[in-house]
Amino acid sequence: MNQDYIIPNNWSIIEEGFNAASVKSSESLFSIGNGAMGQRANFEENYSGSTFQGSYIAGVYYPDKTKVGWWKNGYPKYFAKVLNAPNWIGIHVEVNGEVVDLATCKEIKNFRRELNMKEGWYNRTFEIVLQNETQIKVNVTRFLSLDLDEVGAIKYEITPVNTDAKVVFVPYLDSGIENEDTNWEEKFWETLTVKSDENKAFIVARTLKTNFVVATFMQNNVLVNNHTADVLPVEIKKEASKISFSYEIAATKGQTVALQKFGGYTVSTNHAEENLIVAAKKVLQEAQTYGFSGLLEKQKQAWAKIWEMSDITIDGDVKAQQGIRFNIFQLNQTYLGKDSRLNIGPKGFTGEKYGGSTYWDTEAYCIPFYMATKNQNVARSLLEYRYNQLDKAIENAQQNLGFKNGAALYPMVTMNGEECHNEWEITHEEIHRNGAIAFAIFNYHRYTGDYSYIPEKGLEVLIGIARFWFQRATFSKHKNKYVILGVTGPNEYENNVNNNWYTNYIAKWCIDYAMEQIQKVQTEYSKDYQRIMSKVNLNDNELVSWKKVSENMYFPYSEEYGVFLQQDGFLDKELVKVSDLDKSQRPINQKWSWDRILRSPYIKQADTLQGFYFFEDHFTKEQLEKHFDFYEPFTVHESSLSPCVHSIQAAVLGRMEQAYTFYLRTSRLDLDDYNKEVHEGLHITSMAGTWMSIVEGFGGMRVKNDQLHFEPKIPKEWNAYTFKVNFRNAIVKVEVNHHETKVSVEGNQEIDIVVNGKSQLVKNQ
Repeated sequence: MNQDYIIPNNWSIIEEGFNAASVKSSESLFSIGNGAMGQRANFEENYSGSTFQGSYIAGVYYPDKTKVGWWKNGYPKYFAKVLNAPNWIGIHVEVNGEVVDLATCKEIKNFRRELNMKEGWYNRTFEIVLQNETQIKVNVTRFLSLDLDEVGAIKYEITPVNTDAKVVFVPYLDSGIENEDTNWEEKFWETLTVKSDENKAFIVARTLKTNFVVATFMQNNVLVNNHTADVLPVEIKKEASKISFSYEIAATKGQTVALQKFGGYTVSTNHAEENLIVAAKKVLQEAQTYGFSGLLEKQKQAWAKIWEMSDITIDGDVKAQQGIRFNIFQLNQTYLGKDSRLNIGPKGFTGEKYGGSTYWDTEAYCIPFYMATKNQNVARSLLEYRYNQLDKAIENAQQNLGFKNGAALYPMVTMNGEECHNEWEITHEEIHRNGAIAFAIFNYHRYTGDYSYIPEKGLEVLIGIARFWFQRATFSKHKNKYVILGVTGPNEYENNVNNNWYTNYIAKWCIDYAMEQIQKVQTEYSKDYQRIMSKVNLNDNELVSWKKVSENMYFPYSEEYGVFLQQDGFLDKELVKVSDLDKSQRPINQKWSWDRILRSPYIKQADTLQGFYFFEDHFTKEQLEKHFDFYEPFTVHESSLSPCVHSIQAAVLGRMEQAYTFYLRTSRLDLDDYNKEVHEGLHITSMAGTWMSIVEGFGGMRVKNDQLHFEPKIPKEWNAYTFKVNFRNAIVKVEVNHHETKVSVEGNQEIDIVVNGKSQLVKNQ
């Protein structure tokens, strides 16, 4: 834990007292989103202190030209940037001639901000004394509508405390925006149009290179004592990339004046370019029809519906409860499954780091959450996202690796199917992402029971991936086995290693699974089989070659320790445990050179143990215990994806104290800033792993032989916990306390479920 200023609360994230040093951290933690757009919790008014401005639009990106010191053949030409979009939230505020700025005012009192996760709104209140001795109270509420997902709303209230005041509100739009994260300090936006229409304003801007066109818009109303006032702007100022309205209000002492601002984006991915302003006017009209209060009420109703299915309750541990709800809330703010063109970026709408919208995180961590808390169509859309980019994956393997015959290497990071990660050891070596994509197809079928995706689309993906692994493996005469050389496994603290066990194991599994599905589709879906075979030109001789690789894959193993080795050279390292590492050296990724990290035994995240998590039923509990005891002591958990896997496995082993410790770390990774990087944005994709640590870890949920199984356990720190899962269109509720487990199903359905090894017919209680 590196910070502890967030106040524990079951339903809200709360900060009390202003601290300039935590502004960037709070901008991340209090971020809001609605699946279509999102923004960091930047102040609406001017702030001259250190800040990281960020507003983002789903699917809008920029291909920043790759910048490296030494170019190597095969480098991606660009590193995609999550674009900082034009700013619509800005409101310049003056009181009695002085600018409201928390960095320059004379005194700040009663500063408080709250992100209400139950209802989906963000509020900030404070009192300040300006340098001119005017004292004011400020109350600001902001939300991004789930129902009208192109629009957001702000209500900015000012109450003079010690004197009458002349208040000037200057709401504005600004497209002269720069990314915090750029390679060449380029501008990413070209402003095309700046215009106003009564109390509405619009800026139309286009991204360079990718040519996304966005209309940023606003509409403003002035209120006095919560009633609309007939106040017209005294000035409308247009600049090359900015437009602002100025409203002046005379406020008597104790009187509340407010600016109500609707704003947002219409985008060329959803509207014709020539109709963007028309579309903006239409959504503004809808928002005005509801009004701020009406739209906020719809927001509360929309979130209530989301929580009805996805909430996890924890009785007796407020920090644990706050942590899991924060994770579930941020996942739903990032991706709701409405648009199959979108995916789940590792920072969501909270920052710019990592560049892409899609990593292996989606398949390995996020799909289980969306399968269980939405409906299977949402998860299927995530699978179809990869199918739609299969041609790009084949092109990637051909152009960068010289592979042939339809072998597919999916990108490590992507926006549109092209690889856009410019670190060589990641782009070309962290190839295990192919395995996660195949595993997601298997996992989807296992959980939903829907096989139709495989003959319709999934089998083509599996064939492309199997062809990749066949060509990526090399026959070693020395070992008389097939080996996979020069890779980076999930543990990114080892680059360019040979025979990473997890990579080799999932490669073999992918080939075997693809062959099984080819046979099944041939037998049961003959028309699909004929269509696919004519398209991919697969023959029996190729399958024989695949099988030879699969049956003769090499897996490094230590007889001395009785464990599979993470990679061939792991035992050549000086095996100093993390517990013997000076705490002043942590996190090592911020304290050590990369060379020192690579030579160390320290593991960034679950690697060999990731394989034991995916393929749990391939190994005994005794094998898991031996590998857990060997590898966890060397794991520094400096990846957000690590603690959740270890929490699940510790729970399987009955080590509840350890499982609980890992759970707190994954659930409060950002709230407590374990890795000292929350100012850069939140770890959205790992938040799905937090959900898994309760449902699969403590709840022990598994699907075996088409049947739902639970083996619940409960940390001693909790009195009880509950969760729901949507299993094959049956809503199953699990309630666990220290004395019993209750399982029920909603509606009139009945379902056979196995609890602690005993099958039972479950009905509505």
